[in-house]
Amino acid sequence: MTSTFAPTIAAPHHATTVLLRAVVIGLIAFLTLVDLFATQAILPSLVRAYQVSPAMMAFAVNASTIGMAAAGLIVALLSRRIDRRRGILVALTLLAIPTYLLSTMPNLTVFTMLRIAQGVCMSSAFTLTLAYLAEHCSAQDAAGAAAAYITGNVASNLFGRLLSAAVADHLGLETNFQLFALMNLSGAVLVFFGLQRALPIMAVSAAARSALAVWREHLANRALRASFAIGFLILFAFIGTFTYVNFVLVRAPFDLAPMSLGLVYFVFLPSIVTTPLAGGVARRLGTRPTFWGALALAGLGLSLLLMPFLAAVLAGLALVGVGTFLAQAAATGFVGRAATTDRGSASGIYLACYFFGGLVGSLVLGQVFDRLGWTACVAGIALALALAALLAVRLRLPSAHA
Repeated sequence: MTSTFAPTIAAPHHATTVLLRAVVIGLIAFLTLVDLFATQAILPSLVRAYQVSPAMMAFAVNASTIGMAAAGLIVALLSRRIDRRRGILVALTLLAIPTYLLSTMPNLTVFTMLRIAQGVCMSSAFTLTLAYLAEHCSAQDAAGAAAAYITGNVASNLFGRLLSAAVADHLGLETNFQLFALMNLSGAVLVFFGLQRALPIMAVSAAARSALAVWREHLANRALRASFAIGFLILFAFIGTFTYVNFVLVRAPFDLAPMSLGLVYFVFLPSIVTTPLAGGVARRLGTRPTFWGALALAGLGLSLLLMPFLAAVLAGLALVGVGTFLAQAAATGFVGRAATTDRGSASGIYLACYFFGGLVGSLVLGQVFDRLGWTACVAGIALALALAALLAVRLRLPSAHA
């Protein structure tokens, strides 16, 4: 079978080839998801520009998760009819349109609709890329490809936020969205030249069955149901933490300026190093111990977020980032192993639950933050992580210990 990547980075038998392939996959992930969280770094600026409450603006910004959840389900339903490479290319090209239109500074309703449109495009590209990697790589190559993709995802959280904060602070909100539209187009160009058309090297076992029949089988799987709920709770906690901490950091006693607020997101740097290790750790220790350890790190980080010292808050954010990304990587890998058929649709359902959790987290925790304050918000996040830890008891494969 021919390689799924361009000739210059084909046949992953040499270190240089593997590195080049990883860079391409990581960059595609980065440019796919960079719009998702980058806008969170400029939430205080958007609140001032639109003259609305933090909760209202946070809901508008995180409305992208509505589109992401919906698109995850749609792609899972229709995935066998969609050419992976072409779908990724179209999704990233279309993503540039709503991103650019955000630079016109429309009213809040239109802003929210454009963020939903961004979510549809991002989720389509994200889900199809995961399917592409699963279906076009051997088991050995897929592990490295997935690690590179997850690392690109984490990097988008860090560098996307830093870039957004810097550009918005120095050049304005309009220029910020225009720059990100160009980045979306560059992602499409990279897909065009970096991914080849190729037949899957892994057969789709459920090809002759209806999508609804496959979904019923997934939902009857106790371990998969727990995984879907866990995905919901992970992004619920992550969004709640990294959305509303922005408003805490710009107030006393921290009083950070917009550019300084962007620099705070260097707390994601440790996650870029630790997240690719999740697969190896899970293989050695098992999925559940890995997941519980990750949640313990995140819980420790939450306790530091309530301290009135910037160093403690930054350490707390770093631990929450490491813990939630490790938990996400462990849960995502488990879904692929637990699915008894059509892993692509199982991943789509998981991602839909994951992104829906981000939406609900933004909405519910926004109301908690506005009405009861940051301490109550952190308590709500801790409750979500505790529920995820309880559900992790079910992360056990029928034929082997997870």
